[in-house]
Amino acid sequence: MSGRGVVVVGGGIAGMSVAAELAAAGVERPVLIEAERELARHTTGRSAASYIPGHGPAPTRALTAASWERFDALADEAGHGFLRPRPVLHVASTAEEERVLRDEILPLAPVVAVDPDEAVRRWPALRPDAVRAAAVVEDACDADPIGLHQHYRQRFRALGGEIRSGARVVGLAPRGPGWRVTTDDGESVDTDRVVLAAGAWTDRVLALAGATPLGLTAYRRTIAIVRIPDGAPVHPDDPFAVSAADHWYAKPEGQHLLVSPSEETPQEPGDARPDELDVALALERVNAVTTLGLRSVVTSWAGQRTFAPSRVLAVGERLPGLAVFAGQGGSGIETAPAAAALARAVVLGEDVPADLRRHGVEADHYSVRRIL
Repeated sequence: MSGRGVVVVGGGIAGMSVAAELAAAGVERPVLIEAERELARHTTGRSAASYIPGHGPAPTRALTAASWERFDALADEAGHGFLRPRPVLHVASTAEEERVLRDEILPLAPVVAVDPDEAVRRWPALRPDAVRAAAVVEDACDADPIGLHQHYRQRFRALGGEIRSGARVVGLAPRGPGWRVTTDDGESVDTDRVVLAAGAWTDRVLALAGATPLGLTAYRRTIAIVRIPDGAPVHPDDPFAVSAADHWYAKPEGQHLLVSPSEETPQEPGDARPDELDVALALERVNAVTTLGLRSVVTSWAGQRTFAPSRVLAVGERLPGLAVFAGQGGSGIETAPAAAALARAVVLGEDVPADLRRHGVEADHYSVRRIL
């Protein structure tokens, strides 16, 4: 048993980033605990990550915007970037998608309308008769979730942080002014603060402390890598093409194409596996709007996206000294730098950093009180 300034539970991008931020703030002897032997296994490591300005509800968009400069700062630290430009092309193929594009997507800067001919010029695989309307986000990027996670991990360890993987939290009890965290290997840690950043498992860990759950829901999202037929008009720098109604997406991935049916299937927290029907649905939907005739699947996988009932990140104290940082949904990578800085401020009782506030990030927008 040992005393720690903070214990962070969860080794994905949420836990790793906030652990690094807390270590940088001078919190003594921080430790991160992860149930799996491999960090970032369930969500971060399975992400088709992008940085998309204007994506998600307003509080998420604010975090994404505030992350831009912080991504630059992280790139300076690492000596390499974590974002690579790739515009996002929203495609409307039906009257309903055209309505969604007009009413829900185009009002969100920096989304700009383009005509169907321009959409096909930008993504030549599109069938001209399948495009009723379109819009583009020029400043979107591919993101490197594994590289970003590794950088936060290196920073955390360089600042004296300890990582304990393969240790599942089985006990969480008040201990004096702080908490005692017990893991299934029989070890216990006494700490001033606990931050639960365990994604889909956060409610289960909260229950160990006798706290009311947040109502987080994990949703399966399936991705497949498919072979591009010889001679098909797909180029490595083509945009990330997305159905306006979120029925499919596709983007070049090396010599292949990454596709998804954009499904959200509720499931219990666990090791998400791809459903063959969802893989087939992804191919069917992409084939319906393109000339590609995709057939050959190279590999497929599924990950979990965890949402609070509000569909907005939840950050804040649930009990004295026990905070949560969960519910990033599909925006965990694009918001990671700003979200971690916000969580650090909330956990330590500091003001939200000025660069975040300039983009409209306020702690109350993400407070757990708005959920419960």
